[in-house]
Amino acid sequence: MRIGVLALQGDFAEHLAALRRLNDEPVEVRLPEELAAVDALIIPGGESTTIGKLMVEYGLLEPLRRRIAAGMPTFGTCAGAIVLAREVGGLDQPPIGAMDLVVRRNAFGRQLQSFETDLRIPALGDPPVRAIFIRAPSILAVGRGVEVLARLTDGTIVAARQGPLLATAFHPELTDDTRLHRYFVGLAARTGRPTSPVPERD
Repeated sequence: MRIGVLALQGDFAEHLAALRRLNDEPVEVRLPEELAAVDALIIPGGESTTIGKLMVEYGLLEPLRRRIAAGMPTFGTCAGAIVLAREVGGLDQPPIGAMDLVVRRNAFGRQLQSFETDLRIPALGDPPVRAIFIRAPSILAVGRGVEVLARLTDGTIVAARQGPLLATAFHPELTDDTRLHRYFVGLAARTGRPTSPVPERD
């Protein structure tokens, strides 16, 4: 499996490093032809509005929508989860809208309200994951086909899966724990490469 990381903005370098720790050789994705060469994609944290605008500027938005609709495994972290969600408070048009989530941006406050917590994710086993939240979103609601993977102690949803799509409100790439990346790579391997036409620049 060739795992790509959207490298337009945000902390894509940390995702690349996490994948390399798993002995994977990830691909930086900035152009439609680079997207066409990967089997799965990680959309990193950063600034969701900026990521959306850059996807349009680089001709990636529609090709990415087509690939995800065709079944490409995709993992969105923090801003990446916002990009994937079907409904986002404060945005008229979500960038991709592929995952049946309702998301609230900056749900925990601004930069000064960033925090860390030990998060139990049953799909990953013990010990808990050290989860870092930086200007993080929360998942307000999920559709019937979405599996909730993790909640905070107050019940707030912060990780979810819908088929080959994965979203977290926190930044797993900012710790040395690679279990979520390993989980996604395994999910991508089980899903296989979807059959779809080579995306063209829009």
